[in-house]
Amino acid sequence: MNDRNIKKLDQIRQFLLGTKLVEFKSIRTKDRYRWIVKTLKRFDYHKLCKKDKGSVRAYILKITGYSRQQITRLISQHRESNWIGRRKRARWHFPKLYTQEDIRLLAETDKYHNTLSGHATKKLFERAYLVYKDDKYKRLANISVAHIYNLRRSQTYIQRYQHFTKTQRTSVAIGERRKPAPNGQPGYLRIDTVHQGDLDKEKGVYYINAVDEVTQMEVICSVEKISENYLIPVLEQLINKFPFIIKEIHADNGSEYINKTVANLLKKLLIELTKSRARRSNDNALVESKNGALVRKHLGYMHINQKWAPAINDFCREYLTPYINFHRPCFFPVTIIDDKGKQKKFYPYKAMMTPYEKLKSLSNAKEYLKPGITFTTLDKIANEITDLEAAKKMHNARKKLFDKIDAQNLLLCAKLHGVYE
Repeated sequence: MNDRNIKKLDQIRQFLLGTKLVEFKSIRTKDRYRWIVKTLKRFDYHKLCKKDKGSVRAYILKITGYSRQQITRLISQHRESNWIGRRKRARWHFPKLYTQEDIRLLAETDKYHNTLSGHATKKLFERAYLVYKDDKYKRLANISVAHIYNLRRSQTYIQRYQHFTKTQRTSVAIGERRKPAPNGQPGYLRIDTVHQGDLDKEKGVYYINAVDEVTQMEVICSVEKISENYLIPVLEQLINKFPFIIKEIHADNGSEYINKTVANLLKKLLIELTKSRARRSNDNALVESKNGALVRKHLGYMHINQKWAPAINDFCREYLTPYINFHRPCFFPVTIIDDKGKQKKFYPYKAMMTPYEKLKSLSNAKEYLKPGITFTTLDKIANEITDLEAAKKMHNARKKLFDKIDAQNLLLCAKLHGVYE
């Protein structure tokens, strides 16, 4: 600010009267302090009368924007030391016990011993001084283990020796790590991915298998790849296929499900995401057993090219999933608690039924259905054809699908061997 022309106190009073509604703000603190010192010297502030001092104070307060208390402190500092600024307090430091030479010895020791732990490094210093009588290690022989790590962060150490460690894995805070607890209610899904093998480093199709823990209702879908562009639409289709409201999805720790994209989708649908616990293989055992009993049994192990994923997905939606849920009986456990409180599960023949029958047998089953879905509609699907007819339809559709796949594979093999040009 250039206020050289303001040299008299009357000019200050006129300035204050004309700028009542104006506020001034300075950017740098040093500039404010420098201007305050010049102003106090220009008007010889400390020799002025009380009234004139008040005018100069008001002028400084107006220009700097400081409070009255701050202006008083700054003027007192100028009166005492003829200077205004931030006082630098001398901070107390611990005396340096270990010299630059000690740090270089530490770096040399770490270099040739491949950076041992602090305790092992301290023991090396003690042996160097006590056993081998090397006076250079006199101070380092008494160093604490904690201070070894402090010295390793010093600039001298880094310049002499740099140690690189492997990248440490980080825990992913997506999904709660616990076993699902449905408490006899449907809507708690176990989900897993099944891969249809590789051939000449070429990936096959992937199956997404989801099973409800209570009713064992199951939906199987097929995708070309387990990337976001393919997986998210299939997950939405899978969730819509279940007749009841989905409350929770439990997966293993695979990144195809434990990622932000899937977590955001499930959050939007008000579905909780949980993941398996470490060393608890039974957390996702239900869907793993279904992978073998259904996916592998009906779709096999052989490599299937990824381009067949849409056709397989249509087969699963139209034939395999209805057959599993409405026409294929399953065992359901009955839990008995003995006198010691230990739970034992039995699978009696009387408890065998289809997943749809299990859903209907639940108390207050209607409360779990999605809006717009009734048991009348589901009964029509279940009773439209018999179990044998449903199995035949599924078997014929599967045979037709695999005949196409086999024919295409034979044609490709023939081309590779030069039978066809």
